[in-house]
Amino acid sequence: MAFYEKQLAVRQPLVVAGRHVKRYEVVTPGLVITDEIREAAYAFLPTIYPDFEDPTPPATVTVLHRSAAGMYLNAYNWVWDNVLHCRTAVSGDQPFLGSTDPDLTRFSVIPKDLIGCVWELPPLDHERRAWVRHVLEPGEPDLDGYLADVMAEGLVGR
Repeated sequence: MAFYEKQLAVRQPLVVAGRHVKRYEVVTPGLVITDEIREAAYAFLPTIYPDFEDPTPPATVTVLHRSAAGMYLNAYNWVWDNVLHCRTAVSGDQPFLGSTDPDLTRFSVIPKDLIGCVWELPPLDHERRAWVRHVLEPGEPDLDGYLADVMAEGLVGR
């Protein structure tokens, strides 16, 4: 398998079902993520939130990834103050991940324990450092500061 860089974009944060969502997108060259796909992904997002209550500021980092095979939605949810809870979803015809519908707007939970690919993981390094800076180190968590602190757009993967 050949490696190539993909494009990373940052979208404005949203509040989805009570959680503040920082949004990254990874796109394979020559492909696009449409507004219809984005809307479907963020409508599906609450189904991959943690299924337990937690006093941690309600923050989630998403990476929405368009590849030649289909779409991936990774939800990295901050819980227990300093732990990332991860669930992922898929759309497109990818039977090995549990998705057989070619419609890129019909997401389903990936039934495997996966956290992301080489293009989806770079934002996590930035997000870990931003969480420490804005939420764990200060006397009072600065959720707004955390939400504003995003990785730079550009090529991603190396």
